[in-house]
Amino acid sequence: MKPAAKRSVLPYYGVAVLWVGYALVRPLYTVPSFLLVGILSLGLFLLLRAVCPDQAVPHAAEEPAAEGKKEESTGNEALDKAIREGELAIGEMRRLNDSITDEKLSAAIDQLERLSGKIFDAVRQSPEKLPQIQKFMDYYLPTTLKLLNAYDRMAATGVSGENIDGTKARVEEMMDTIVTAFARQLDSLYGDEALDISTDITVLETMLAREGLSGDRMEAETARNAGDGDIDLKL
Repeated sequence: MKPAAKRSVLPYYGVAVLWVGYALVRPLYTVPSFLLVGILSLGLFLLLRAVCPDQAVPHAAEEPAAEGKKEESTGNEALDKAIREGELAIGEMRRLNDSITDEKLSAAIDQLERLSGKIFDAVRQSPEKLPQIQKFMDYYLPTTLKLLNAYDRMAATGVSGENIDGTKARVEEMMDTIVTAFARQLDSLYGDEALDISTDITVLETMLAREGLSGDRMEAETARNAGDGDIDLKL
């Protein structure tokens, strides 16, 4: 779609200034004066239009993406807030990962990004799980970001010292524990579902065994039925 054009106002201002200026130095109540000012105004207007071109104004659909698309709401204010905070936290992890050059630490951050994304996806799909990640949201996630930010700032100094090196080493050592904690947080969200599936499997196994449709009993029933069908010939 062709952008709309916004006309410059300078030609109109120029003509207005010409009329006011002429009126200050020459009388305007005669026909020749009006004709002269009119001709001068037309010439000035065309000149200013040539040097002050119209400006293109993009349509709403062409506005920069920085203004962003409207966020979708789940209808649950608490869930929307948690999802927004989660997206910001994952974005900060990604920024830190781009900045931190240590390969092992970077790999750990990759895992944290993936685990965090899956945690928030699980809560988005099952909002009733939101209370289960409250401590994760309030403490574990922000504390992890705080540690990574501290590491990034110290690494950026390019200076080696007892405090800097010691702190960086402790953060690096702690990352495996944090990754494990994030993985367990994700696993815990599926605890109820795993219990339900386990119960269904137990009931199904019991019913199949009762009906002779599983295990040794099913094999015995099959063998017995095959034996009943044999023809015994006696002379």
